Amino acid sequence: MTPAALLRASLTLAAAATLPSCGESNKYAAPPPPKVTVVQPVEKDVTRFFEATGNAAAVNSVDLVARVQGFVQAIGYSDGQFVKKGTSLFTIEPEPYKLKVDGAKAAVTSAQATLTQAQAEYQRQADLVGKQVSTQANYDKALAQRDSAQGDLQSQQANEQQAEINYSYTDVAAPFDGTVTARQVSIGELVGASSPPTVLATIVQLDPIWVNFNASERDVLTVRANLAKTGRTTTDLLGYPVEIGLQTDTGYPHEGKLDYIAPTVDPSTGTLSVRAILSNPDHTLLPGFFVRVRVPGKPQPALLVPDIAIGADQGGRYVLVVNKDNVVEQRRVEAGQAEDDLRVIESGLTKDDRVVVGGIMRAIPGQKVDAELSTPAAKN
Repeated sequence: MTPAALLRASLTLAAAATLPSCGESNKYAAPPPPKVTVVQPVEKDVTRFFEATGNAAAVNSVDLVARVQGFVQAIGYSDGQFVKKGTSLFTIEPEPYKLKVDGAKAAVTSAQATLTQAQAEYQRQADLVGKQVSTQANYDKALAQRDSAQGDLQSQQANEQQAEINYSYTDVAAPFDGTVTARQVSIGELVGASSPPTVLATIVQLDPIWVNFNASERDVLTVRANLAKTGRTTTDLLGYPVEIGLQTDTGYPHEGKLDYIAPTVDPSTGTLSVRAILSNPDHTLLPGFFVRVRVPGKPQPALLVPDIAIGADQGGRYVLVVNKDNVVEQRRVEAGQAEDDLRVIESGLTKDDRVVVGGIMRAIPGQKVDAELSTPAAKN
């Protein structure tokens, strides 16, 4: 055999040696289950909050109007100035009204003198009739004159009071502590001659200040149900603490108290009007400001999971859990408020569930996984 033939024979034998023996077959080895990280929900007491948006509003805001006619003689404040209750703001030509007061007082004095004289004549006629010296007609006349004089005195006294009131209207004073807007009239301008009355300026009270907000019908029903469990009503919430935050604030640095809850739900909006009052000495809050409102409840037990574990689709929010057979399940949940990096789960989970937090993309509902239990960082 030639060398070339020997080489071909050797290669053929080597190839035959590598072929599987008759009857052997290839087998598929399944890959191991994907690894995921799971945690059990954290159990802790959580203070739940009712959160809403609202607007600040002045406790008192009044247009200062001219209640008598006359020329403005003096303006006693600077535009935008804070004034105390009773501060004189506008003076409207007081002299004519002072003269009317003096005239009314003189009329009262005259009527008083006439009544004194009529009373004396009446008493004299009464004595004479008793002695049968005067006639009944004279007595009746004296009685009528006395009663007329008494009525005239009362009328003049009423005129005096009215004159005093009109005279007081010439000094427009601050009805409460507050900030007065820019004046709308000038010195020497005739006011009070038109209808409606001339608006001179507006005074606004900024401390304390109100915050108005609304609660949905569902929130109202939830709160009422929780209160009923402890034998309380919504009236017991008056004076309850409220936390307020402005758009530029971090958190809720302003504190107030609930001071009003509407007795009915607005059917057009399905909401209940609620109001809080808070101290505002630095005038940080101004009427009309948009604010964030948070009302804390009492601490209650809750289950929390990391925010990363919660997904969402058209059906709502869900988490992926690993059951006792290490099979992934999709669980619908109702998520509540955030607590640091955790989220309160209101319903849908138990404390023993294992929730997927790592390798979520590898966790496919209905398939087995290799679950490694971890512990979420929870802040107390």
